[in-house]
Amino acid sequence: MRILGKFLQIRNGFVISSKCIGTTATMAKSKFDYVKEFELDDKCLPNCWIVVRIDGRNFSAFTEKHDFAKPNDPGALELMNRAAITVMEEFREIIIGFGQSDEYSFVFRKDTTLFNRRASKLMSNVNSLFSSSYVYYWPCFFKKPLQYPPAFDARVVLYPTDKNLRDYLAWRQADLHINNLYNTCFWNLVLKKNMKRQEAEEKLSGTLAAHKNELLFQEFKINYNNEPALFRKGTTLIRKLVPNEMGRLKPTVVPLTDDIIADRFWKENPEVIGMKSLGTYQPPLKAPLVPGGFNPTAVNAVIPPMSMRPMLPTNIIPPHTMINSALPKKTIESNHQDANRELNRNGDISGHK
Repeated sequence: MRILGKFLQIRNGFVISSKCIGTTATMAKSKFDYVKEFELDDKCLPNCWIVVRIDGRNFSAFTEKHDFAKPNDPGALELMNRAAITVMEEFREIIIGFGQSDEYSFVFRKDTTLFNRRASKLMSNVNSLFSSSYVYYWPCFFKKPLQYPPAFDARVVLYPTDKNLRDYLAWRQADLHINNLYNTCFWNLVLKKNMKRQEAEEKLSGTLAAHKNELLFQEFKINYNNEPALFRKGTTLIRKLVPNEMGRLKPTVVPLTDDIIADRFWKENPEVIGMKSLGTYQPPLKAPLVPGGFNPTAVNAVIPPMSMRPMLPTNIIPPHTMINSALPKKTIESNHQDANRELNRNGDISGHK
């Protein structure tokens, strides 16, 4: 590619001389240029919901190595949530996220043009930011340092209709219920009845949900319905307008532990699929607002007790202090700049798996 132009010398309003200048970009037309033809066009189909799902790689071994509580580790689940919130704060085209166990699903607007809808770009950017955030925020939730780097795989799936998307999210929450009920039984048998893991598996083999609920109540006095909603329903991340300490509404990623299979959630949050203006969320008055206006406890977010909170490095802001405060200053400023734009658009960690 050769770029030509004229360089003019002007004095007292008159052109006194002119010279042609040019430059050649050699690599653009080099003999190696043909290798670009091997790149596949992976642009996602238009008018489809784009789901990026990440999943922990070999997390059963990872949970053992890092002494995660069984059957659920609240700190580990909240670490996943913190990493997911970071992703949603960075990529405003994500309208909803759902996390359970060692996986998280992120749904991009069906009309998004981010990265020209290239699947590889969307997947790699979400996965890399989630993975790095998981490592970055690890000291906020665990005293024990990482023994080795965690890894997450990722995939992109397209859903053409709203019903397809709702069914996908319902499938992930139903999967959580099935796995968590099993794991709750399994680990109580192992830890409280001192069964070997194979014995516990044999005892639970072929049992239905009703049998597992009865086992928990009869042998361990556990009513499964009273288990924390975080364990039973996972975490749903959506965007809401939340008042700060000055009473001003600010687009905020709000974590909820709610039933997303039934219609109620979707009727109460029509902006998620309808891509309408963001709805407002008002934290309970009796829950004091933290700096920035949002109190995670108001939406049933499980915050690690003080005994579980390590001393944090001075360069890390505790994620339970303010949902939107844990980003670099430049990103926070961009959040404020984009607030008006977003007003009109929607934008069991388990040891046995």
